[in-house]
Amino acid sequence: MSAGDIKPGFRLGRDRRLEGERFQQAFAFRRYWPAIIFLFVFDLAFMIPAILTGREAIELWSAPGDLFSLVAALFTTFWLLGWSTGPLVMTAILLVMLFGREMVRVRPGVVQVSLGLPLISLQVQYQAAAMRNLRLDYPAPKTGKSWRGPHLAFDYGSNSGEFGSALSQQDFDRLKARIETAAATRFGEGEPVQQADSSAGGAPGMAALSAIASQLAPRASASTSASSNPTAEQAPGLRSPSVLALLVANFAVLVGAVFYGWDLGMVMLLYWAESAIIGVFNLCKIVVIGRWAALMAAPFFAGHFGGFMAVHFLFLYTLFIKGPADFSGGTDLAEVAALFAGLWPALAILFFSHAFSFFRNFLGREEYLGRTVGYQMHEPYSRIIFMHLVLIFGGGLVMVLGDSQPVLLAVIVLKTAVDVRSHLRERKAASN
Repeated sequence: MSAGDIKPGFRLGRDRRLEGERFQQAFAFRRYWPAIIFLFVFDLAFMIPAILTGREAIELWSAPGDLFSLVAALFTTFWLLGWSTGPLVMTAILLVMLFGREMVRVRPGVVQVSLGLPLISLQVQYQAAAMRNLRLDYPAPKTGKSWRGPHLAFDYGSNSGEFGSALSQQDFDRLKARIETAAATRFGEGEPVQQADSSAGGAPGMAALSAIASQLAPRASASTSASSNPTAEQAPGLRSPSVLALLVANFAVLVGAVFYGWDLGMVMLLYWAESAIIGVFNLCKIVVIGRWAALMAAPFFAGHFGGFMAVHFLFLYTLFIKGPADFSGGTDLAEVAALFAGLWPALAILFFSHAFSFFRNFLGREEYLGRTVGYQMHEPYSRIIFMHLVLIFGGGLVMVLGDSQPVLLAVIVLKTAVDVRSHLRERKAASN
């Protein structure tokens, strides 16, 4: 394990006393008023549209009596969710700049630095034995750290940490001695030491997800090195379990069309619901990849993807279920709910298929390694848009030629082929 693998553990919550704590020291933030005023004005400019849209969303949700009003309420809410990410983050930063503090807590072997407010903060834990080059740092003027003034800094693997502000040499000498005494460790000098990754403890839920994924992941052959990356193995082929699960899910749609008389509208509604399932699991992927960055990225993705899905549903319902001539926007919601109720077996199978692929491939084969949050946020759109272009083209043929079952079955088969192709291409890209 290289030095670059050393990572601190993260936790978001109330700042609490460490078990066995021997030293604590609070550092109030230096208030840099030009930055505070600028951020306040910028935050206010973003907050006003959010407040106005929030009031509109409340009015829409007060009585969503028909389909059109429900879609309007959903779209407004998702837009608000995506837009509010910015002002919420800026407000949090503003509160920290005004009332925030840093708290250093030390126990034998562990140094914890908390950043935030007294009731909630981001806590970062470091292994004291891996901390190197504790020093008094003097930031250059007009830089991102200049507001701190002289402060404590240290190296931790390929990263660095810092805390405190406006410290003197005497403050540094006193703090270093007390921290080393409480940690029962003398901080080394020179190159960072090698140590195992300690970040797993900072990702709540990852241990449970990894345990499930390990049961579903493909077993490596005896010739495969234990240290090799699972995504470097050969990409799954047509006979892989995840492809078979995908084929079974699409076969359920075929069964519904042949034996239960599902027409084009029902099939399009089912595939819309599958797109929503893809979005849900993509949200899970963003959380796995981004971890703490997902606090901002996940609501933003949910906002723009949810808004897209709301408008998309209205389009499909108007074109393929009611028909443009019969749609008035006043469709009873009970009628829409009844449509979904009749599709629940196929929906359950589609959900299982995507869940199986998520645990077996994304987690089990560690396809999240090397991916960025930005890539994952736009990844489902290419598949969904291409899939629905095929469906709309096929649906147009059905509408022109009449509700002919052979044409509808051809659309289902074509969509299945697109699904398998996209699935295999995604697995191959992850393997490369």
